[in-house]
Amino acid sequence: MECCGLLTAEKEPVPLKSIEVELEVRDHVATVVSTLNYENKEDKPLEAVFVFPLPGDAAVCHFSAQIGQTQIIAVVKEKQQAHEEYDDALSSGQQAFLLEESEQSPDIFTLSVGSLPPGESASVRLEYVTELAVQADDGLRFCLPAVLNPRYQPQGSGGASVQVTSVPASLVPYSLSFSVRVSSPRPVSKVESSSSLEPLQYVNTEQTQATVKLAAGHKFDRDVELLIYYKDAHQPTAVVEAGQASAEPGSLMGDPVVMLSLYPEFPQSVMSSLASCGEFVLLLDRSGSMSFLMSGGKQTETRIASARDTLMLLLKSLPMGCYFNIYSFGSSFQHIFPKSVEYSEKSLEEALKIVQAMQADLGGTEILEPLKHIYSQPCIPNQPRQLFVFTDGEVFNTNEVINLVKKNSDFHRCFSFGIGEGASSALINGLAKEGGGHAQFITGSDRMQPKVMQSLKFSLQPAVKDISVKWDLPKKLSVTLLSPPITAIFQGQRSLIYAQLSGQSSNAAEGCVTVKYSLAGHPSENKLHFTLKPAEDTGLTVHKLGARTLIRSLEMDKGDGEGQCDEGVKEKVVELSVQSGVSSSFTAFIAVNKGNNEPIQGPLMRRNIPTPNLLCMSVPPMACYSMASAPAVLDCQSWQFSSKLERVDDMFLDEGCSSEEDEVNAPKQQPPRDPLLQLISLQKASGCWVLDTALAAAVGKTSEEVENTKPSAVKQEVWATILALIWLHGFKMDAKEEWELLAMKAVSWLRAQKAPCVAECVVAANTLLGFSVKTDILGL
Repeated sequence: MECCGLLTAEKEPVPLKSIEVELEVRDHVATVVSTLNYENKEDKPLEAVFVFPLPGDAAVCHFSAQIGQTQIIAVVKEKQQAHEEYDDALSSGQQAFLLEESEQSPDIFTLSVGSLPPGESASVRLEYVTELAVQADDGLRFCLPAVLNPRYQPQGSGGASVQVTSVPASLVPYSLSFSVRVSSPRPVSKVESSSSLEPLQYVNTEQTQATVKLAAGHKFDRDVELLIYYKDAHQPTAVVEAGQASAEPGSLMGDPVVMLSLYPEFPQSVMSSLASCGEFVLLLDRSGSMSFLMSGGKQTETRIASARDTLMLLLKSLPMGCYFNIYSFGSSFQHIFPKSVEYSEKSLEEALKIVQAMQADLGGTEILEPLKHIYSQPCIPNQPRQLFVFTDGEVFNTNEVINLVKKNSDFHRCFSFGIGEGASSALINGLAKEGGGHAQFITGSDRMQPKVMQSLKFSLQPAVKDISVKWDLPKKLSVTLLSPPITAIFQGQRSLIYAQLSGQSSNAAEGCVTVKYSLAGHPSENKLHFTLKPAEDTGLTVHKLGARTLIRSLEMDKGDGEGQCDEGVKEKVVELSVQSGVSSSFTAFIAVNKGNNEPIQGPLMRRNIPTPNLLCMSVPPMACYSMASAPAVLDCQSWQFSSKLERVDDMFLDEGCSSEEDEVNAPKQQPPRDPLLQLISLQKASGCWVLDTALAAAVGKTSEEVENTKPSAVKQEVWATILALIWLHGFKMDAKEEWELLAMKAVSWLRAQKAPCVAECVVAANTLLGFSVKTDILGL
């Protein structure tokens, strides 16, 4: 085993030795500096190629290399030109470095280190900035993608292939160190992570600055996810950043740029009345990779099992009067009903029966065709369409999928859920952003249910319409928006606006922005006054983020035109990318070491740096890809983002592996049903429960106990429903976000019954179950 972690399957040394990541978080903006350390221990010059993931919305803004005492800073050039310069440099014996973004998915990058002579070391530094997403509990989420799972590309689809070498996560041959510094105007209350962290250290007495590090020995079996919490979090803010002194006035980099963070607050009277209509279309990934375990451990359930439970909870929580349908997809797709049907006890039972039988058995991850079919269905009058997409995000044609959602954004809202480690942030965030919805990621030990229920609540909020943004600035100052128009606003969620400020103003001047919108027929507005004095010590972070926002917006428009229009968009993107130094799908960072006097001699050997993936690490315990007999060398798998790889998702299913169904049927491995989900599964579409042995067992009592304590004048369904509500409030308050909506439906049903003796039932149920839940807490 002495060579494990040092050699590839071809017994070639791996030149990447370590990765050091430094994260600086200022309020809700993160700056990430990654240093990759290479060493050539072979007797021939090398070209090392590393394909790796980054956050899909990151603005990559710096790339440089250090060889001995020489530092080479890369510049951004049009991609073809950069490739030609790189190839020319290698062919003439010079050292060169190339960093480029995938044209198919903006969360995948390729780093090429060319002509590394024998015995020589090099350090490559790349830097990016990104905004942190707000979570349901007000935490700010940062994710350092450490896992790159194979992406599925449908047969016959276009696009150049990208060669990727991958290994099981436990056998990654390089180390990772990760340190974090957090600063904010408000105190930092805590930092949590799915990975092991060293204790949080406060830098000052006000606790507005803190540091934390990743514990040693990260196994690359998960993305490094951080949740950062501030006290009194998420106030509306504005940051004005001065332009670059060397840039031309009037250009994006020469003018000041403002970043506005808005947190609209809706009137409580409007928020208390959730919609009772809508067409809910649920789209579930049933590709082979959905059989993987949620967190890669031995005791957790599979992704598909968690998704089944979540669909059940979601279906039970839908309001009476709505319409729904369920699609599932892999290499092909299926739907439960020919078209969306009205929500009733009959349609609910039929759907649940099919959902409970769903397995991860449909092959690859072809999401485009089911989306096209959904969008081809006519919308139902007065039933706003809400699309919920559940996927582990392992697709190749990310931009094509997002473009389709964008084209149909006027007719629906899209809520997306990335399941498991390595889900494409570009896909999950892109679906929600272009679909006017909300994105959620379920990783590690996260429960899927509370995150999905938060999105369901968002979908039931009244749709915000007629959104407009008005600027009030000094006379000599004009504004140019860098962000696309705001299309969706949700209670408690941040809306970001970037804008370029042109003209003259004094530092003492103030500006004001007003966001107006219509909410449930009521006109509303939120104002933010801000100083025009530039902030200090921000570097050009806001400019980079503003440029990235505009670049992404232009890239999304590139497929809408024909011929010359596309070329025009490409020229704009290239010009903006080169000017701002921010990467795009049409450009690349190129650095050539022209200072080395002697050309590097000998043939150049290519070495592909292995990337961690969970293909072999997250399958069910009985699946055949056991690592127990792992060889001493790295058992690399080579795969491509191309149609040559027909069914990445099928790789373990086609080799005689036990299926998820086999595992579920094995008595010793079947986990007990969650008591909460057991009770919820018994609720009827109308919101009531039926008094039977299953309900008695769910609340931990015998049939005789629940029947004998029922007040005599009360109907069985009323008594059963109150029993269930008391159990939820008394036993499961920690999971209230999961059952809150279906409890509201139960209370509405009880009110409609105008049942006598409700108070007597509450007392009797409390006595039976040993709780003291008050009637008013139930909403009765």
